[in-house]
This record gives sequence, C-alpha cells and structure tokens, in this order.
Amino acid sequence: MFDSLSDRLESVFKKLKGRGFLKEEDVDTALKEVRLALLEADVNFKVVKHFVSSIKEKAIGGKVLDSLTPGQQVVKIVQAELQELLGGEAGRIQLAPNPPTVIMLIGLQGSGKTTTAAKLALNFKGDGRRPMLVAADLQRPAAIEQLKTLGAQIDIPVHWSLDTKDPVKVCKEAMDRSRLEGRDILILDTAGRLHIDEELMGQLKAVKTALEPREILFVADSMTGQDAVNSASEFNDQIGIDGVVLTKMDGDSRGGAALSIRHVTGKPIKFMGTGEKIDMLEVFHPDRVANRILGMGDVLSLIEKAGKSYDADEALEMEQKISGDSFTFEDLRDQLKKIKGMGSLESLLSMIPGMGKQLKGVKVDEKGLVRVEAVIDSMTPRERRNVNLLNGSRRKRIASGSGTSTADVNKVIKQYKEMKKMLKMFKKGRMPNMPFMR
Repeated sequence: MFDSLSDRLESVFKKLKGRGFLKEEDVDTALKEVRLALLEADVNFKVVKHFVSSIKEKAIGGKVLDSLTPGQQVVKIVQAELQELLGGEAGRIQLAPNPPTVIMLIGLQGSGKTTTAAKLALNFKGDGRRPMLVAADLQRPAAIEQLKTLGAQIDIPVHWSLDTKDPVKVCKEAMDRSRLEGRDILILDTAGRLHIDEELMGQLKAVKTALEPREILFVADSMTGQDAVNSASEFNDQIGIDGVVLTKMDGDSRGGAALSIRHVTGKPIKFMGTGEKIDMLEVFHPDRVANRILGMGDVLSLIEKAGKSYDADEALEMEQKISGDSFTFEDLRDQLKKIKGMGSLESLLSMIPGMGKQLKGVKVDEKGLVRVEAVIDSMTPRERRNVNLLNGSRRKRIASGSGTSTADVNKVIKQYKEMKKMLKMFKKGRMPNMPFMR
C-alpha cells in the first residue's frame, strides 16, 4: 500500500533531515519534489496545489527554520497535512434511531460492491449487530448468486428475488422481512454499470426515495485513481453520498484516489478493503494512513488485528509457555494459523515502524507457512511435543506424509528452534531476526 509514493517522499525528507538548518530555498526545492511525487501518484492536480501551498505556508515560518530539527519539523507538518487531506478523523457509520439502519452501496460495475457488502455485514456482525444483505442488483443474475454464496459463508441472511426486475420492490420486501426477523442493519447491494448513464441514476434515485437510507456509501476501486475520484464526484452530485469505501487498497502503490477523493467530494473515506478475504475490511483512519505513507508504520492497526485473533487467556497461556520453555510444534502451528488470519505477512510487518525499510527487497515466503503446517500435521502428537524424538527415519516418514522433502522437514525443525529463541529474545526486549523469510 502506497509503496511507490512512500519511497519518493522518503527520499525527499531524507535530504531535509540530514541538514542542520534549512533555508526557504531548501523547503521550496523539497516541495517541488513532493509536488512531482504526488502528481506521479495520480493525485488530483488541484489537491496537489492546495496541499503543497498549505505545507509551504507553515514550513517557512520562523519556528520551523530556526528550530534545532527543522527537517523533522517539516515532516511533522506534512504528516498533519496528509491526515487533514485524508479526512482528519475516522468517519463512522451513522446508525438510525429506529432499526433497521439502511446502508445503500452504489458505484460502477467491477468496483467491488458485492464483496464489500458482505465484508461490511461481517464487520457489523462482529460488533454484535444483526445484519441482512439485499441483492438489489437485478441487472446481473451472477451478482445475486455471488451475494448468496458470500452470505452463506458468513452465516448472514440474503434477501433476493428472481420474480421481478424492480429493485425498489425487492428492497421494500427486504425492509419488511428485516423488521419481522429483528434485523438491525440492512445493506443494499445495488446495480452498477461500466459507465454512468441516466437509467442507472434513475434506478438508484428510486431506491433512495423508497428506502430513505441512513448511509449511502460510494464503493470505488482505488487502483483506478482519478477515474474513481471523477465517478465519486458524479455520483455525489446526482445521488448524494455520505461516505466512500475504497477497495483493493492492498494493491494500490500510488494512492491517488485515497489522497484526492475526500478533498474533491467533501465526503469521508469510511472503510478500505485490504485484501480478497472476506474479513479484510478496515475502518479508514486518516492518521494511521498518513503514517503509513510516510513510512512510520501503523502499530494501532496491528494491535487491533492481533486483538481479534488473540484473547487475554490465550495470551497469558502463551506467555507462560514461553517463560517455561514449553513452546511446542502444536503451539507453533496454532500461532501460524492466527497470523495467517490477520493478513499477509508483508502487510503485517509493514505496520511495524522502520520494519518496511529493513525488509526492502526481502521476500516473505507465504507458501512456506503452508508447508510448515503440512509438516507439523504429519507428525505424531508425541513428536509435536518433543523435538528430540525427530531422528532421521522419523523425518523421512514426515516428509513422505506431508508431500515435502526431508530438507523441508529439517528446515521446519530449524525454524521451530529459531522461533523458540526469538520468543525468548522478545521476552527480554531484544529484536531478533524474523524466521520464515528469505
């Protein structure tokens, strides 16, 4: 996420930080490079002009140029301006005083509305809500089937109908059903098109009038850059939106849409999709995203992800095992499953301040985790609990049972031993080398 933009900005600010004092010309030169970096990242040119102008106004003040660490002061100003550009504070979904809260998802075809609807429903379910999904995209039968499949995966009901082509009728039926079943969130997956047309807008206006949604969220593919920004602006003008969901953020190395859409539409980015898995939808925190862009990591998001995978009792039990040197292969397998559930290793490590720079060019072996699990599964319970039992013949048997080689089994055993050492080092507050990378 934002890799190319982060690299450019890091290069600019590295030059500033290395100077004992700054002149106004130094700031001007740096801001010209920042301007170019943002334009190359496909940020709206009006947004770039406003952003650079605002930074310059604050950066050339006497307090910055005369401070002991002027370069760091400029970076601090940029971080604050980035946060403001991205929306200042996290936008929240406004719940209706009388349930159900109707949330209407709109956007162009291919932006990820259907998947986002399911992700959003799962998010609400995790908060203790009782959501229902509505297949209101009647233009594509595949969209109905997709939503039904996703709903079944997360055990959330989906209201749909093949007896009508009128989305308003389907949505009204869903509203009645949600009240009967005590559902407090109703998420409408509406139709999209490859481009904006009168028929689409007319249909969306009809649904809006009939259901009076509490929130209308525009779903945009972040990788389409300014096309996403222009579409959001058009939908806002014609329908009126309350917020934005940016999808495919994990694949957007530039960040043009994220940095432009709030300024252009005046509407907050409320969520961002960070992967294909159905649980990979995050609340959009402008301060955290600004830190990521500037290579400062995102520890709070990492803690939140870990909190969803680990409860207090599990953490205490693991701490006791580490302290008592009783960490087994079974524990390692359980930890790997939890880590995989939190997202890709690269995305997790990039949230640790400074780790992204250290890992530049290092390949994280995601498939290696799958091999590790296969090897551990092929061990007997006694072998998982006692590494000293794993002699040559046992290792050959494990390799055969897991579909790997003896060398792979040896590597897993070595990594397990390294993991035990690493955990002890963490316990002592030291930073070890990370296993499962090459």
